Amino acid sequence: MTIQGDMIIGRRIVRGGAGTLRAHDPSTRADLEPEFGAAGMDDLEAACLLAEAAFDPYRGVPLEGRARFLETIAERIMDIGPLLIERAGAESGLPAARLEGERARTCNQLRLFAKVVRDGHFLEATLDSAMPARTPPRPDLRMRKIGLGPVAVFGASNFPLAFSVAGGDTASALAAGCPVVVKAHNAHLGTSELVAKAVRQAAEDCGMPDGTFSMLIASGFEIGLALVAHPAIKAVGFTGSRTGGLALVNAANARKEPIPVYAEMSSVNPFFLLPGALAAGGAGLARGFVDSLTLGTGQFCTNPGLVIGIAGADLDAFGTAATAALAAKGAGTMLTAGIHQAYVDAVSRRAGHAGVELVAQGGTDGCGCAAQAALYQADAATFLANPALEDEIFGPAALIVTCRDADEVLDVARHVEGQLTATIHAAAKDRALAGGLLPILERKAGRILFNGFPTGVEVSHAMVHGGPYPATSDSRSTSVGATAIERFLRPVCYQDVPAVLLPEALQDDNPLGLARMVDGQLVIAR
Repeated sequence: MTIQGDMIIGRRIVRGGAGTLRAHDPSTRADLEPEFGAAGMDDLEAACLLAEAAFDPYRGVPLEGRARFLETIAERIMDIGPLLIERAGAESGLPAARLEGERARTCNQLRLFAKVVRDGHFLEATLDSAMPARTPPRPDLRMRKIGLGPVAVFGASNFPLAFSVAGGDTASALAAGCPVVVKAHNAHLGTSELVAKAVRQAAEDCGMPDGTFSMLIASGFEIGLALVAHPAIKAVGFTGSRTGGLALVNAANARKEPIPVYAEMSSVNPFFLLPGALAAGGAGLARGFVDSLTLGTGQFCTNPGLVIGIAGADLDAFGTAATAALAAKGAGTMLTAGIHQAYVDAVSRRAGHAGVELVAQGGTDGCGCAAQAALYQADAATFLANPALEDEIFGPAALIVTCRDADEVLDVARHVEGQLTATIHAAAKDRALAGGLLPILERKAGRILFNGFPTGVEVSHAMVHGGPYPATSDSRSTSVGATAIERFLRPVCYQDVPAVLLPEALQDDNPLGLARMVDGQLVIAR
């Protein structure tokens, strides 16, 4: 497989004719070959109409066929071999080991959704028998979930594989029975082409309908907004900035038929250090925190950007240990020149806030888009009075908020916006304060961790990678884990439908062998 500057529209490999664009190496800021052809409105129209036409045939593919398609995508991605890791590294500045892990995660989540499809629980098949003798009579009622329709997916800047062309949004949408049209991220053009060709090949190998998958390449916002506005598109998956996510939400709401946008946006992931935990091992916590803060040059959406503790000798010791650990960290390469400049501007603004002190910095070695880590400190009164101090800084920067007492810790917890994660470090003696924090943080975050570090999101059935606004545009959803499929489904009730026309999931003899709710009782297939 080679990189030729192409995109995918259904079964066709296409070169866009609406201008050209290139990927860049963030470590050197050099252009990468080749040039890519940009999509025009005619390309977008073709991809969307194909997806619309593919919807009914694709959702009609038997569950085993849909599951095998997802597994085949994973196989074809692995078939690309070292070229994928090399190109993703050149376009992102990420090390090979990180990208190999991300490739494994990408394939694992495809395989997870294959299992979700096979077991069929996502259909939520439910049967309520007719009661003709009741007054009034009850009709025969049956319910299952079906896909919403074609889904627009936007590749993310910080995960060129796991949140990109064949990432979690694409995998969960395809699992739900929804065709996908991807808008590739401009930072990962070559990586996106390689993966898109792998998905196209898998669709061909598995006999999927033309239009089940397309991938568009374009510069600027015009194509992305037009994709969301296209009447064939019925939902959107996005991971990125709050500005970008809200632009898509506004475009979706302005349609004649508004559609859901599942946007994962900004989060500072508060990190609470309770007194007993600090006293028992503050230095170790500081080292772990700095490792988490600087992982991936701070470009994880679960990066711990806010530390909250009670002022005193133990919190001071944490700060001293964090300062030493941060000084040992070199400047890491950021994903793009634009992200790097935004980081430089953000830390400059933070340093200019009255009452905010710079307490530690990382090394300055590095070239290209290298970012120096930074740790700031402010008291709770300053933090509570300055909303800008809660703004996410996308990169290796964090703010320590010092509180007078436990009540002020709770005040800070009540104040923070919606988050992807919240972390509590607590010892046995912290039980009362931890118990007070937990119900507050349940309202604030999608995932609550005890005595751990938030970077690292397991792909599993119980994982939630979402949270209240502005962490996401819809707090009822997750973009990672098996329940991510629920974003792209809706329920349909079948009333007195002739048996010969019922979908298999709702037929009396249960040919799919599903666990179903029948007259209010869970019935497990034998």
